[in-house]
Amino acid sequence: MSVKLKIQKLLFIVNPNSGSKDVDYKKEIESFFKSKDEQLEIYQLSENCSLTKIKSIIEKSGADRVIAVGGDGTLKLVAECLLETNIPIGIIPAGSANGMAKELGIPQELNKALELTITGKLKQIHTVLINDELCIHLADIGFNAYLVKKFDELSTRGMVTYAKAAWHAFWYHRKMDVEFKIGNKTIKEKAAMVAIANAKQYGTGFEINPDGKLDDELFEVIIVKEYAVMEIIKIWISKLPWNPKKIERFQSSNLKITTKHKAHFQVDGEYQGKVSTVEAKIMPQAITVIV
Repeated sequence: MSVKLKIQKLLFIVNPNSGSKDVDYKKEIESFFKSKDEQLEIYQLSENCSLTKIKSIIEKSGADRVIAVGGDGTLKLVAECLLETNIPIGIIPAGSANGMAKELGIPQELNKALELTITGKLKQIHTVLINDELCIHLADIGFNAYLVKKFDELSTRGMVTYAKAAWHAFWYHRKMDVEFKIGNKTIKEKAAMVAIANAKQYGTGFEINPDGKLDDELFEVIIVKEYAVMEIIKIWISKLPWNPKKIERFQSSNLKITTKHKAHFQVDGEYQGKVSTVEAKIMPQAITVIV
């Protein structure tokens, strides 16, 4: 006697403002699943959509898997709704950079990414709570956060826009006076930026944390002491490692950073404003992702 497998229900949460907006994701998703057995529901995010509303939509759907269609910010939003549940999160990379999709090996080609939402393996990963904000991928203060701010202020998206924002950041951002408390150890430095890294690389492909693992119980703290335009361009293009004289790296499960003056702060590509204190702690096995 054969056992009939349960037909899965998939809920796609689509951010229509992600990326270049050249693709009608709702239409493409419906077309892909037209001849498949899976049940399908698609919800398109509206501006200022609250977590409470998204949680309610997920609960009402009764979905077996929830798929974030967008960039790292969209994934962060979905993950906040599914923290410490057993509901797997899928990713369709539709943002400007798609850092976590690259980290997890999610195909950039749409149909391959859609196929993975059905056939992919499940992986539990940890996250980091930073100033009460969930961080799945990478957060930082200083140079890169300022770059994210400038990128958000420009009217277009894509790598050309990113390059314009980077050029502005290179010339106008200044180093910070920072103090770290990692356990009983206190460190004082001048830094161009400080990254709290759950993952290895930014969505641009720039690998800031080669030893990062999403399923261990530590995150990395990367202190970039110096920067120069040609040095960063060289690293970005050639993928060569940082000069060890210009960077320090620590591992921790909790951390406190204070700055002499308020510094720009971003989490998973979302600019959070300026802060003078950053507190971070690990959240082990917080979410399940489809890889």
